[in-house]
Amino acid sequence: MNDRQFIIAPQVSSYPGSRTQARKILRWLSGLGVVEPQLSACGMRPGALGYAMAPGAERVLDLPVGHSLPLGQPRSGLEIVTDRCLFMPERDFEKEAGCPHCRREIGEALFEHLETWMPGETDNFECPECAFEDDINGFIFPQPCAFSDLGFIFNNWPGEYFLRGFLDEFSDRLGFPIRQVRVRL
Repeated sequence: MNDRQFIIAPQVSSYPGSRTQARKILRWLSGLGVVEPQLSACGMRPGALGYAMAPGAERVLDLPVGHSLPLGQPRSGLEIVTDRCLFMPERDFEKEAGCPHCRREIGEALFEHLETWMPGETDNFECPECAFEDDINGFIFPQPCAFSDLGFIFNNWPGEYFLRGFLDEFSDRLGFPIRQVRVRL
């Protein structure tokens, strides 16, 4: 099986109080029994820490018959990111983006702008075609990706089966719309 990640990130570049909110979300998930409350070596990289999948994860997933959870498996933990990060597929990512105002393709300029976005010099991007400006997450991406200083990386979880209600509550708890990014490694 190839490794994969299912990432949930709020659609905002600079999340207010990202570290505090990360702890709140972790308490919520561990309280539901979805993840273990203590860090363990279940991250994607050798020795990387994460929060192991707990048996309660089945309550937030609608797994097809015959599918089982990777409980106790290495590299199947939740990693939480609280530094500015680009959450995007690693394979076959086409770097396409569109302006929500003029609807033109602006991917090349937007992805070049990430050199300014990444160090936190700005959260916004201005369309080179019509001068519309918004948080970079407000632009159109045909392939889901997110740009934020808060992200939840579910390593080797069958995230495509997360229940809609769970994703809606995740968004409500974050106070922002979320973007779901699937990554095959």
